[in-house]
Amino acid sequence: MRGYHFWNSPLRNGTRVPHASVLRVGISLMPKGLKRYYGRGHLHFLTFSCYRRLPLLNTIQARSLFVHALGEIRERYKFLLVGYVVMPDHVHLLISEPAKGTPSVVLKVLKQRVSRDLRGSKRRAPSGQLRFGVDGELPRFWQPRFYDFNVYSAKKRKEKLDYMHANPVKRGLVNNPAAWIWSSWSFYAKGEAGLVPIDRVE
Repeated sequence: MRGYHFWNSPLRNGTRVPHASVLRVGISLMPKGLKRYYGRGHLHFLTFSCYRRLPLLNTIQARSLFVHALGEIRERYKFLLVGYVVMPDHVHLLISEPAKGTPSVVLKVLKQRVSRDLRGSKRRAPSGQLRFGVDGELPRFWQPRFYDFNVYSAKKRKEKLDYMHANPVKRGLVNNPAAWIWSSWSFYAKGEAGLVPIDRVE
């Protein structure tokens, strides 16, 4: 069975994503019995994590691959992408309900696409790679389940966008949100599309 690997990767400003031993402190796995509320015309603030909150998205290639897949899934399922941030060990999305299916379906397809593409890259890990599992590999890429918060007002929308865009700075990955290109910050701060087009909702 193929598994997944991860390693520390320098960012564009020369800093490094914290080591796994740091990122795993205070790990919180998704609880069971999470309720979903669809069909109300709300936006959805989604949070989902890599397997056991390991930093499997801590390389430029992995994060960029995720954003590319997000753009393609967004076109296929016709939902509004209002905001996002891709962190080394988890992802936040602010989306509308899709024209077909539900946010749950969208995330299932997106997770499968990203894990398949990263597994299929067949790259040899660079020096310093960390391996886990009996056979030296991880059994899966994503942690099961996800959080889904209904965003029902402009105030809540701004709150979630501000939270997402500040996340890389609060985690010590960069000193300024502009330096973390895997988010929707540039669209709201400078009117630039960034890596994937963003839908403004008033």
